[in-house]
Amino acid sequence: MLHQLTLILENTATELISTLGHWGIFIAMMIESMCIPLPSEVIMLFGGFLAAKGTLHFWLVIIAGVLGNLAGSIFAYWAGKYGGRRFIIQYGKYILFQYKHLEQADYWFQKYGSWATLFGRMMPFIRTFISLPAGITKMDVQKFIFFTFLGCVPWNIGLTLIGFKLGKHWEMAQAYIRPVGYAALFIALALIVRFLYKNIWKKDICKQDPPTLE
Repeated sequence: MLHQLTLILENTATELISTLGHWGIFIAMMIESMCIPLPSEVIMLFGGFLAAKGTLHFWLVIIAGVLGNLAGSIFAYWAGKYGGRRFIIQYGKYILFQYKHLEQADYWFQKYGSWATLFGRMMPFIRTFISLPAGITKMDVQKFIFFTFLGCVPWNIGLTLIGFKLGKHWEMAQAYIRPVGYAALFIALALIVRFLYKNIWKKDICKQDPPTLE
């Protein structure tokens, strides 16, 4: 099921680029940064391959990718700031997420948000969703845009260059990049579970009345 979904997303990305060229890369990377997992690895690798063929221009591929990332990331940021935050305040209690946990997340992102945004943009899978919590925690928007840009540039240049060098064998690179994405997903889930345990479940257990001897 997951493999089939991945293939559909990959085919969608390549079809969009084949049809619209540089604009297709811009749109695809914008979608990827709006928390929709259209694989940026496929988008930029395929863009590099088309640049090697002469169909697209190498630097225009990179510029389109970076600008698409910025546009989608800003959209996700504002969605998180004005929609996601309200949703958590209203409905977070149903998933044991209280307002104080949102305040803790605010503090963490204020302290480490710049680095999280910078390095998150260079990590498969995590880069797709990093903008949403940045908006929810109200990270400074100018810092968010600046560090998003810094993180997008090396990612897009690197993938485009790999696709350009590999040419028609560009898909081979996915075999090495995809495991990194799965590892990033595993680490992210582990950190979420750790946060829930330390801040919610463990405290709930400690609040329970001690057993009584009969």
